[in-house]
Amino acid sequence: MAVQIPAEERLTNLVVALMATEIGLTKQQILDNVSGYRQRADAGTRADALEKMFERDKDELRALGIPVETIGDATDPNDLREARYRIPQAEYDLPADIEFTPAELAVLQLAGSVWSAESVSGDAQAGVRKIRALGIDGDAPIIGFAPRITTRDPAFGPLQEAIESSRVVRFDYLKPGEDAARSRRVRPLALVDYEARWHVYGIDADAEGERTFLLSRIVGDVKLTTQRFDAGLREGAGDRAMAGLEEVARRNRALLEVTPGTEAALRLGRRAVPAAQGIHVHYVDRHIFADELASYGPEVRVVEPADLRDAVVDRLTAIIAAHQDEGEES
Repeated sequence: MAVQIPAEERLTNLVVALMATEIGLTKQQILDNVSGYRQRADAGTRADALEKMFERDKDELRALGIPVETIGDATDPNDLREARYRIPQAEYDLPADIEFTPAELAVLQLAGSVWSAESVSGDAQAGVRKIRALGIDGDAPIIGFAPRITTRDPAFGPLQEAIESSRVVRFDYLKPGEDAARSRRVRPLALVDYEARWHVYGIDADAEGERTFLLSRIVGDVKLTTQRFDAGLREGAGDRAMAGLEEVARRNRALLEVTPGTEAALRLGRRAVPAAQGIHVHYVDRHIFADELASYGPEVRVVEPADLRDAVVDRLTAIIAAHQDEGEES
């Protein structure tokens, strides 16, 4: 049985490979040589499925702020049939004028040894380049970049496996306002990252309707069943999922007053549209957006809609009550 490489490890290995080359790697070179893709190819995964996996991984790295460059034909930049991919090393090199004391260098080496042992696989460690500006020789511990690739919801891995093998899954899902989770049987078609949260898009096998589920609301383990579905259902599923989420966001718009120069102004301003009274921000899920707004405290005030304002007030009231209870206990 082929060894299954976790998604986070595959992403790390991909970063390693793309940073190790100046001229870039073709898609086929990546699929043939990078650990995580290679094992799946050896296990018989179809070429088109591997290519789609690479495209998803490439998009995720870019979403994490890792600059994956696409180098096309110099005579025809739009011709990407033989495109090469790389991560410019200059994006990660430290400035030449930075110097460290022996004590600082020792701390960095210690941190590198911890990350090497705990965050990066042995397969990836073999390819991680050294940070030359630190003066660490080839045998010394290194500073990895695995911490940039954060662990996703536990449901992500099983759902990705189910999508790639076209298998029906079961999971318990807890919707806001409900006291207990309900069991769902789903044909998973695509995993999409929207507003920095992962969703699974698929067909509810009991209701026979397309649904989008937030991974963070899945309770317990995702169970893969032996029942399979037509792989052709996955075609275009990611685009349909994104279109559906964007349509929901288009319908939901909040009018906010935000204190200038605060964290709320910085974070909300990235996706806001100026309004006469403040800013307009579109959102998909009222409960999740209320959690975010409440975390900013007095930096933001919800003008409308009323249900969003009430949800934020409820959260702030609960926080105050919790702190009062803690004070009484002490």
